[in-house]
Amino acid sequence: MASRLPMILDALARAERDAPVRRLIEALGGEKFTATERSFGEPAVLSRRVRFASGGELILHDDTLVAVVLHTVPTSSETSTVDLSEWIPGATNAATLDDFKKVINGRRRFAGFGTPYFELDGGYARAEFKDHRGWNDPGNLESLVFTVEQPGLTCRPEDDNCTACSQLLVRDETEMLDVEETVHAITDAAASGVLKEDVSWVSIRDLLPLHASGLMERVESQLTCQTCRRILCITLEHGVGPTVSHLALNEARQHRLGPIPPVDAWGDDARVAEERDAMHYVDHEPGRWFLVEQAGQLFLDARYVVTNMVDDSALLQLDAAEAAQYRTVGRAFLADLAERIHDGSPHREESPFFSRDLKRGPEGAAYREAMSKAIVNHTWLAQQRSVS
Repeated sequence: MASRLPMILDALARAERDAPVRRLIEALGGEKFTATERSFGEPAVLSRRVRFASGGELILHDDTLVAVVLHTVPTSSETSTVDLSEWIPGATNAATLDDFKKVINGRRRFAGFGTPYFELDGGYARAEFKDHRGWNDPGNLESLVFTVEQPGLTCRPEDDNCTACSQLLVRDETEMLDVEETVHAITDAAASGVLKEDVSWVSIRDLLPLHASGLMERVESQLTCQTCRRILCITLEHGVGPTVSHLALNEARQHRLGPIPPVDAWGDDARVAEERDAMHYVDHEPGRWFLVEQAGQLFLDARYVVTNMVDDSALLQLDAAEAAQYRTVGRAFLADLAERIHDGSPHREESPFFSRDLKRGPEGAAYREAMSKAIVNHTWLAQQRSVS
């Protein structure tokens, strides 16, 4: 039996009315399907999912086919499963990753650690296994997903229906985006742990007042959904309508943002008072250390190597003697202390710096967040996202 993969690849990125898509629909079972629709993002994109009783599924964005899914386990009581051997000669529904390597003529690659896929002529085939593991255990395969976009560089089309983050946008009776209510909904989702803020960008609670101040041409908050791992980006720009998008890390990192002005230039009294008590940037040596201050106390965040592939940083509060030396010697003392921290392997319990590392204590997460906020305009990422 000839492979049907060319039929799938020919249909990708085409409109539903186009002949290649109509042929694929017929091969999947013709009119025996159910369809659901949902809009996401701003400007809104209509996501339409067409599920066939045969176990096949099409995902369309504004009438353009973006993904074809061949399910090897039922998705509902109304659907069956495809017979992979009818689409890929030599494959079975219990195929392992090694089995696919033998029958799919394409280079195997990985998007991250848990998503194997194959490069094809005109698209990609992503293999979805149970719990994103057990690739070589027969019976763990759940589906094959065909896309024209490279896996890992864009979001999975299946995540359009993420129940955690896809319904946060609020629209008025005319279907216009209600920016204020949407920001409130996203803020609540972050507070409940559904979304996690990236402190390298504008805090979602600061988005509206900072935009209203006019001090930044463009403000943006980025938050990661803890369910689907997509990054929700909400952007307000003067003279342009608001945008809300769900992006992969690679896409979100390409966004640009200028330096965030100090809070006392745009915040209300409560926000200014809160910032006054927070950590503040003092100095840094790129790639080596940061010095911050809080309530008259100095803190040094120094990087160190754990392994050839992993590094981290230790946050130490300078004691009285160290603070005095810094004020006498200056940056040279910090460079020397940072070097001793690096060489002292502070991740090991026997290190003299292990017990001093505030990131390891009961308030470690809070210290990490406070530190990240203090240095938000001075990191490598800040340089990358800055407006050229």
